[in-house]
Amino acid sequence: MRNTRPQTLILAASTALALGTGPAMADSINVFNWSDYIAPGILDRFTEETGIAVNYDVFDSNDTLEARMLAGSSGFDVVVPTSDYMQRQILAGVYQPLDRDLLPNWDNLDDDLMALAAAFDPGNAHSVIYLWGTTGIGYNRQAVAERLGEEYVVDSWSIILDPEKAALFQDCGIAWLDTEKEMLPAAMNFIGRDPTSTSEEDFDAGVDVLMAVRPTVRYFHSSQYITDLANGEICLAVGWSGDVLQAAERASETGQPFEVGYAIPDEGAHLWFDMLTIPIDAPNPEGAHAFINFLMDPQVAADITNYVMFPNANAASTEFVDEAVLNDPTIYPTDEAREGFWTLQPYDNVTERLSTRLWTRLRTGQ
Repeated sequence: MRNTRPQTLILAASTALALGTGPAMADSINVFNWSDYIAPGILDRFTEETGIAVNYDVFDSNDTLEARMLAGSSGFDVVVPTSDYMQRQILAGVYQPLDRDLLPNWDNLDDDLMALAAAFDPGNAHSVIYLWGTTGIGYNRQAVAERLGEEYVVDSWSIILDPEKAALFQDCGIAWLDTEKEMLPAAMNFIGRDPTSTSEEDFDAGVDVLMAVRPTVRYFHSSQYITDLANGEICLAVGWSGDVLQAAERASETGQPFEVGYAIPDEGAHLWFDMLTIPIDAPNPEGAHAFINFLMDPQVAADITNYVMFPNANAASTEFVDEAVLNDPTIYPTDEAREGFWTLQPYDNVTERLSTRLWTRLRTGQ
């Protein structure tokens, strides 16, 4: 979820096959994943172990992935939709059931997390959790201290959604995720309404909150904020947990004179799952199963989590996850924080049209 690093794009073990232009050979698979969402060397290790080369392509929004999937004949063997989008794509017949006999590492998974994910895919028939996380606030610690005082703690959506506070950061830049499915529920939650509501009244109330702070927003984008937070181009962002933590790491690595922090708002936050799935027309479903099984290896899952700083759902990987990552409540939230989390079900067609219309209005500021 998830900006692109050059390292990520050169990880493909082979790029000889053009995606969607013909049948894949049995010794290769085509993978479509979120950008900046895998650790260096993972694809090469998979190829070394299995002899299967990986053609690896990336996207940065669920809408991009959905358009490719619903069009059919994507040429991909493994894709990684977020759970609520995946749910309606399953209903549309986009994904094939997984063959558990080809996934012996399934036993490594966290039963509780998989039970939550089953709300989107009954029986976990078509999918397995790749990584999961929260949607919260990325911020420049120094910029916050300069405007709100050294003692101010970022623990509320108010720093983004209260007009008086947000106005203090307009000069240094605020970014929003470019999706109404993140911004509208957060706004509704902020004013005490059910973030999972799809009523027009609640949507309108959320739009009023967002419209009041719309003038403070520099841009809408679902990955650019990582680089911009790390470089000091913006000082506040609504973003995905691991992305913001990657921005913090980059800022530290490049010696920036500021620190980047991530906060899960006390009012609550969106809990989401990114799922490994196999398209119904995958050219190499056996190779796809081999890849998914490889990603469920405890050491592999831990290596990915340690690099991208998103938690996995692999209970057996815990012993291999760095202590600093495992004990960071912004990565693995506390039980108290989890009490305020919500998950989203896909919108029906009427709600989808309504939310899209409202989002267009918000983006244009009209």
